[in-house]
Amino acid sequence: MPKALILMALGLTLAACSPQAQDQIARDAARSAITPVLVERFPGVPLEPALNCVIDNASAVQIRALALDSVAGPTESTAQIVTDIVSKPETLTCLAAEGLPALLR
Repeated sequence: MPKALILMALGLTLAACSPQAQDQIARDAARSAITPVLVERFPGVPLEPALNCVIDNASAVQIRALALDSVAGPTESTAQIVTDIVSKPETLTCLAAEGLPALLR
């Protein structure tokens, strides 16, 4: 299926949903774009806690961009967005609180 058709279908689906449902759909799509970046760039970091920290500390604009990146697969832009989010002090604090304990288990 061409990328444009997938993006149009995603847009129509989101338009028909409540704002809360739209946010959850975008977050779920963003997770699929973030996962390969975390696995490649941050090996050894517990994936689920790291995903949660990245998603929870991403802006709405970043979530939307990552959700769109999930259609075509991660790009260098995806990696840059994830790196920017991981670099935020709030994300680093989250990773220290959630990721390190998971690593030590």
